[in-house]
Amino acid sequence: MVHKLPHRTALALLAPLSLLAAPAFAQTNVKEDSVVIQPDKVTDDAPVVAADFDMPSWTEEQATTLLSVIEGINAEGLFARDYNPDGLAAAILSKDQLQLDKVATDSFLLLATHLRDGRTPNAARKQWFMTDNDAEVEPLLPLLTSALSSDSIAESLARLNPVHPDFAGLKTALATAKSPAEANAIRVNMERWRWMPRDLGQRYVVSNVPEYMTRVVHGGTVIATHKAVVGKASTPTPQLNPMATGVIVNPTWTLPRSIINEGIGATIARNPASARAQGYTWTGSGKNLSVVQQPGANNALGVMKMEMLNEHAIYLHDTPSKGAFNAAARAFSHGCIRTEKALHFSGLMAVMFAGRSPEEFGEAIASGKTTRFGFDEPFPVYVAYWTAVPDGKGGVKKFADLYGRDAPVVASFAKPGRPTATIIAPVAPPVVPTVETATRVTTEATSGIY
Repeated sequence: MVHKLPHRTALALLAPLSLLAAPAFAQTNVKEDSVVIQPDKVTDDAPVVAADFDMPSWTEEQATTLLSVIEGINAEGLFARDYNPDGLAAAILSKDQLQLDKVATDSFLLLATHLRDGRTPNAARKQWFMTDNDAEVEPLLPLLTSALSSDSIAESLARLNPVHPDFAGLKTALATAKSPAEANAIRVNMERWRWMPRDLGQRYVVSNVPEYMTRVVHGGTVIATHKAVVGKASTPTPQLNPMATGVIVNPTWTLPRSIINEGIGATIARNPASARAQGYTWTGSGKNLSVVQQPGANNALGVMKMEMLNEHAIYLHDTPSKGAFNAAARAFSHGCIRTEKALHFSGLMAVMFAGRSPEEFGEAIASGKTTRFGFDEPFPVYVAYWTAVPDGKGGVKKFADLYGRDAPVVASFAKPGRPTATIIAPVAPPVVPTVETATRVTTEATSGIY
């Protein structure tokens, strides 16, 4: 059985390891694995839900409650105009039940989609690749059915909000925004919270790229904070949430072709002794040259690499260029996230999440050999992009928009948002009539497609 240490005890035992960190070498051009730039998602992938969908019946009181929610939805960072408040008010007054049911259902489902998944179309979410399972956790039809049967329209919609306190903090700040520009800056970041899983979990690592910071969260509490170096403008760090499965200490580094071509390939050809002195080993030549840098003081990944497989080749790692962490703006990397105090970070990972003792970790580091500490339970790493976060005083702290990703979201506010999650009734099996039957007339109320 793996012995777990209380996190305060583990942190105390690991503190001396930070003193063992590799010295700050003069290198300033360390190049770790390059990010693999993926094309942006431009199709709005609202989930398709198969259901035997009959138009629900709304009372005037329930529709009036929905109208009140819509009229106050600007406080949630959304826009009342999107949810047809005038049409809903007219339907309530019309006394036409079919019209009321259709308009109210339309408005509820679109609002629920935006609260759960975000309003912003995918085309405006630049380099956003986080996966969000909220559609599976909170499907719309059961939500609507439950809201109507329990007369809990407002409460059912409210529970779609992200649970992290930073979202509530942004909502508070929105209420006192002093200008439209400030309000939009807050809305952009409320939106980004909605693009993520509603609940981040009890154990995770989160890197906020514009803030140049990485935090370790355990039991809902931040237990470690590290400065980060992120991707420069030409190799921007994308937003994603891969699962971390382990941490590797004294890692090797397999050089990508782009970096081989930038210089080490020529060094190997002209001065192989110099390349070997830097820890490089290789096979092949020319276009078939494969290069690996062995563990050591000059290794571009430093003493550790977080194992988080993803198609973007993004991970957290150490660096021998410690001086980069002294800069206020730290966008220097090829896309990966360099982590300050990497010995402390990797030791914490090994002790808290891989069940190893500080002594085992220290021995692995001292051996100089590549060692993997697998986590007992994989957990997500959120590589996020918040340009405004709560300041703890009712306002927000703003960070530079490194990659110009706020403007497309703000521009989308003047356009229609994402469509309602598609709801399609299953196709009934064909029936061969034995007697003459009347032709069924399909209407909006009876089509089963909505």
